[in-house]
Amino acid sequence: MDLRRLSSFLAVVEEGHFGRAAARLFLSPAAVTQHVQQLERELGARLLDRGNGPVRPTAAGQRLASHARTLLAAANAAVEDVTEAAHRTSAASALAARGLRVGVMGHGSAEVTPAAVNAFRRARPEVPLKLVQLTFTEHCSALREDRVDVAFVRPAIESEGIEVDILTTEQRIVAVPAASQLADAAGTGVRVADIIDLPYLRLPRHTPRPFTDYLYFDEGERRAPDCALTPHDVLTSVAAGRGAGSGLKSFARYYPWPGTVYVPVLDAPCAHSVLVTRTGDPNPEVRIFRALTVALARELGPLAAR
Repeated sequence: MDLRRLSSFLAVVEEGHFGRAAARLFLSPAAVTQHVQQLERELGARLLDRGNGPVRPTAAGQRLASHARTLLAAANAAVEDVTEAAHRTSAASALAARGLRVGVMGHGSAEVTPAAVNAFRRARPEVPLKLVQLTFTEHCSALREDRVDVAFVRPAIESEGIEVDILTTEQRIVAVPAASQLADAAGTGVRVADIIDLPYLRLPRHTPRPFTDYLYFDEGERRAPDCALTPHDVLTSVAAGRGAGSGLKSFARYYPWPGTVYVPVLDAPCAHSVLVTRTGDPNPEVRIFRALTVALARELGPLAAR
């Protein structure tokens, strides 16, 4: 499939106008129109509704636009990779030999995480990829200490020298013992005022402030006797009736646990899972992984947040 045609088609979808798309691509409107028509003939489907108002994608066009973003992002990342290799052969070889180390906190960004890992393995089969499990304390430290090259963490953070890509936006939930009175609200939900004083699991003192604020909904004070570093720690204590935990909605899908019930928090602000990388990292594999992950998040983010 000709990437120039895909680029022209996607520009028309995003601009809603052939002329503006042509100006954005420094092409003539006729060339952009021809690219779209060639795509429609190639696929045997009408991709755009050309009415009196803005140009809009058809159902087939919406599907192609989603795939086009992923393909073009991967192609651009590949071009950057080749250019980098031409100018820094020795450095790129050393980085490729080390491979890519992907940090994952808990279940990462739900469906986005395994999709990104598998897409990278298909795109770069010659590059070793290592998954590194991160604890609740390792938002940025694993990156800063060069133990990982990219990391799926939560919530969104702001830190000097760290690039952040938001991948999912999800409803908050709390994990409570099945014997808790709040367990009856699993189907209806609760409000922050109902759960703010739960005995949430403690965190180590060196846990970054963004994660403690996230876990405790900013202002909770009561703490359980147990300390937690991983989802396994949280659920073991919750099932034993020794405390409560909180997380994103997708947590419930990935961690079904006997003796534990997940209750949605209706009025808590939604939270994000993110991909973090080092600002200006010269590793071309990082750029490829980041481009693939961000493109996949556009498609899978709504699925992960369901």
